[in-house]
Amino acid sequence: MSKKNKKNRQIGKNVQKKKQLINPKYQNTFWTVIVIIILLIFFIVNNTRKVPEQGPYPPDYKAQTTNTTNHSN
Repeated sequence: MSKKNKKNRQIGKNVQKKKQLINPKYQNTFWTVIVIIILLIFFIVNNTRKVPEQGPYPPDYKAQTTNTTNHSN
């Protein structure tokens, strides 16, 4: 008997692997860095805006004097 080459023919079953944009090993690190950068941008934008002008005090507000140099002689 002669040896026969047995090949598994998988016609129509060839599945190509998807090439990922980011290496799965670094995927969590990548998204963590993206989120931190976005939060940093929001923080900078929030703190560099023009400070709103002070409005009137509430109706029941009582001004307190801060005289801490009360010396009794």
